[in-house]
Amino acid sequence: MFCSLLAYSYLCNMEWKIIHIDETDSTNEWIKVHKGDGSLCESVALQSLCVIADYQTAGRGCGTNTWESERGKNLLFSLLIHPENLPANKQFQISMAISLAILDALGQLVGDLSIKWPNDIYWRNGKLAGILIENTLKGNFVKDNIIGVGLNVNQREFKSDAPNPVSLWQIIGQETDCEQLLNDILNRIDLRDGLKERYMKLLYRRKGFHPYTDKDGVFMAEITGVEDDGHLLLSDDNGKMRRYAFKEVSFVQ
Repeated sequence: MFCSLLAYSYLCNMEWKIIHIDETDSTNEWIKVHKGDGSLCESVALQSLCVIADYQTAGRGCGTNTWESERGKNLLFSLLIHPENLPANKQFQISMAISLAILDALGQLVGDLSIKWPNDIYWRNGKLAGILIENTLKGNFVKDNIIGVGLNVNQREFKSDAPNPVSLWQIIGQETDCEQLLNDILNRIDLRDGLKERYMKLLYRRKGFHPYTDKDGVFMAEITGVEDDGHLLLSDDNGKMRRYAFKEVSFVQ
């Protein structure tokens, strides 16, 4: 059972307490409501809590987006971590670490994976996983992070109007053990140095010119970098350098 499981990450020496709930509006919201409870004191001391749900009634994506998931078929979980001495202007390290851990775990099952900036996990041109990170700051440092993950595992059909969802089942044609996959992800989270180089190599559409759209319309550009704070750097086909925060630019599929 998830509720009695403790997972260990040898990469960054984190011990995880996992709480399994049947249904909630959103696992991110569940953590916000309960993280001050005395029952979670142990988790705060361990600095790493994972809450997983079989079903979310109001699963969230970024902004106003929602996340479609059939009951009991996919991985819907949120993490609460308390990074030590992480400057606020480098909080994107959390995003890179989580997306790399998910991609590495999935890489044991399937190829052709990439990270679509800032942290969606893609198989070819289909979206396998979405990540929503909410940071709390204390002064110039990150106090804690709530990291929500929706990962399409065993769902066979998607009924929403989302443009490009895909699941592991649709790719490999068989069911995957969600508990084992969750443990693989947790055991791969590594907040040490070296994230940026790996992240850049695995970016979706990393090479060549591709269509993007911003407030001024569609343009062709190539990725030239990602700054420490997460801003995306593009060079358009006229040689102009462009810098974007999240939601300021979109990929054209």
